[in-house]
Amino acid sequence: MRRLPFLLALLILGACAGIGVGIDRFTQRFGPADPQRFDHASAPMANEVSYDRSIQPLLDKRCVVCHACYDAPCQLKTTSWEGIARGASKVPVYDATRLVAAEPSRLFVDAAKASEWRDKGFFPVLNEHADTSVDASRTAGLMHRMLALKQAHPQPSQGVVTGDIDFSIDRAQSCPAGSQIDAYEKANPQGGMPFGLPGLSSGEHALMTLWLEQGAKAEPRPEPSPEARRHVARWERFFNGDSLKEQLFARYAYEHLFLAHLYFDEAAAKARHEYFKLVRSITPPGEPVREVAARRPVDDPGVARVYYRLVPERESIVAKTHMPYRLDDARMARWRSLFLAPAYEVEALPGYDAQTAANPFKTFAALPVGARYTFMLDEAEFTIMGFIKGPVCRGQLALDVIDDRFWVFFLAPSQTYDESLAAHLSQEADLLRLPTGSSNTGLLAPWRRYARMEKAYLALKSEALTQRVAQSGRQLDLSMVWDGEGRNPNAALTVLRHFDSASVVKGLVGDTPKTAWVIGYPLLERIHYLLVANYDVYGNVGHQLNSRLYMDFLRMEGEFNFLVFLPRDQREAVRDAWYRGDSLATREQVYGGPARFDADSGIRYRTADAKTELLDLLRQRMQPLAPGQFASIDGEPDPALREQLQRLAGVRGAALQWAAEAAILAVDEPGRPTHWYSLLRDNGHESVSYFLREKAQLRPEEDRLTVVPGILGSYPNAFYRVPATQLPAFVAAMSGLKSQADYSALAERFAVRRTDPRFWAHSDALAAAYAKAQPLSAGILDYNRLENR
Repeated sequence: MRRLPFLLALLILGACAGIGVGIDRFTQRFGPADPQRFDHASAPMANEVSYDRSIQPLLDKRCVVCHACYDAPCQLKTTSWEGIARGASKVPVYDATRLVAAEPSRLFVDAAKASEWRDKGFFPVLNEHADTSVDASRTAGLMHRMLALKQAHPQPSQGVVTGDIDFSIDRAQSCPAGSQIDAYEKANPQGGMPFGLPGLSSGEHALMTLWLEQGAKAEPRPEPSPEARRHVARWERFFNGDSLKEQLFARYAYEHLFLAHLYFDEAAAKARHEYFKLVRSITPPGEPVREVAARRPVDDPGVARVYYRLVPERESIVAKTHMPYRLDDARMARWRSLFLAPAYEVEALPGYDAQTAANPFKTFAALPVGARYTFMLDEAEFTIMGFIKGPVCRGQLALDVIDDRFWVFFLAPSQTYDESLAAHLSQEADLLRLPTGSSNTGLLAPWRRYARMEKAYLALKSEALTQRVAQSGRQLDLSMVWDGEGRNPNAALTVLRHFDSASVVKGLVGDTPKTAWVIGYPLLERIHYLLVANYDVYGNVGHQLNSRLYMDFLRMEGEFNFLVFLPRDQREAVRDAWYRGDSLATREQVYGGPARFDADSGIRYRTADAKTELLDLLRQRMQPLAPGQFASIDGEPDPALREQLQRLAGVRGAALQWAAEAAILAVDEPGRPTHWYSLLRDNGHESVSYFLREKAQLRPEEDRLTVVPGILGSYPNAFYRVPATQLPAFVAAMSGLKSQADYSALAERFAVRRTDPRFWAHSDALAAAYAKAQPLSAGILDYNRLENR
């Protein structure tokens, strides 16, 4: 009997050994793994493949198009050598079901070396085993295996990608680690990389293979240019003044610019992608940066004082996160005049508790309201872009809170208005508190609480607006809408939703939209703090849903600000047209009830359709501004091409329900450069106030198509390539869609599908045209949302 424990132990050890053989076959064959092998890059020899000159450019063209940012499949980022060395994870960043907030896994922030990422559950895609032979690099290197799988099992060269392959952004991901790759290859022969796209050319594959077999080496990262280093030193001095006034302003600037790609010289930014990021560090200027790895920029840094430092951007520039922002002499002088020169006192610095993080109006109460508003207005497109390109804006659930295309304007700042607003904010700040925290357990109760606070705020706001009109003796008119002082194109923006992605651009794109927002300071600040500064992409489902639901209130407030410029007797009719089928309580959240404003508009309308007339008047008001980023198709100099584009833009109604949400059209003419256009479907909605019921609110008969010269959007759903002589046939096919079969026929004739042998050549031409037309704002497009039909 005493031998039983010993025998039992032998059986357990034997069983464990058997499991080990199955799980860790690579260790059995190639020796133990060394997690520190890729902690630092080894420089290639003179006769070896250059990572900087050969590999990263190839990755940018063929891999980064899917493997970048938070939604990179298996968290594998190919935007830098460090991303490849980090490897992959089975845990997705975007998870709408998690009950507990996840641990952050931000490249360059939450761990510094590959071995540290292994401790966080990431597994290698390069060979880390003791055997570094060519055979080991090919067999145990998952990156090599996935590329070789595509070469061994190429996809069809026409039609659609066949087999049981899910291309939806919420698909269950297969992330094989180690020797699990053997089973993956057997179960998913069509699952090689690039996933669902043509494989690398023989030359490209040979280059990648050689680099991997040589040990996946990379050159040391180059230092910023001497001129950039001088700018960095100057701006770090500016952001790290010792006075309380300077420290409070620096915190405000950081909490608004932490997502920015900062640049000093436009030529360097265009030619070398020399961008910088503003971070919090526990070390002052002159010492190596030790970044504070807090979940959000509003979170407690854990030290008595932080320093704001500029670090080089170390990843490839991708369109879906690229937010360029210029720092120059004029900007510094502007901020000095707004925040540092005025005579006011900052008696104490605010803390970082949860209530402070939830309420920027209390946190920054000491800073002049007008200065804060001007800071955001000067680059309003960037400010709005934060919730378009920040981590919150991913997927249909995050975006069903807005209409498919609407124009955005801003209330004009004025000293009188700013002083009045400051007084009201000091009284109403508690009503403007935002949902915060990474793990919220409540949903319905918090939403009701915030709804009551919003109603109370709207009642006070309407009362204050009434008093302002009475005291000034002036009714609301166009002078109250900011015109950018006649020179700042940020005064008029267009937001475009593409179902599960979105864009914002300067200028008024497309014909007259269904809705518009007019934004004032409190609304603009809350949008930023709700969806950018306070949003935690790693937060739990409660945090995500509370943020989404609160955004309903902010949309309605922007619409209220637009409605009050209409004649009093037309406001409710326009509101009801926007919210068809909604309850009276929902409609009164927009206008009516506590949100009622009874003073009439001071604008003299000449037609019965005041909404359309107001939008036309606002377009005229913005006319003196610099042209928007995208020209109108009406300016196309070729009359024949212009006529066909206008016909295409005139396609309306149910036919468009079969079309792609966001497509890029290439029109070819012999002897001329290719013309590129973005085709953006504007879905008709009965209302956008419903949560999880968007499909029931769609009205295909109200769908419209916006045609824009150039590349607009980060996530194309389809590519079309049409000879100019066949453009009439393309327009006819688009306008005649009646079924999925009709669309398949259109795609067969005109689309550059995933299977098309021309795919990568077309992709390269598109990228080159994009970079040439928009050298500062262009980035690598994302192909995760490309259709397969």
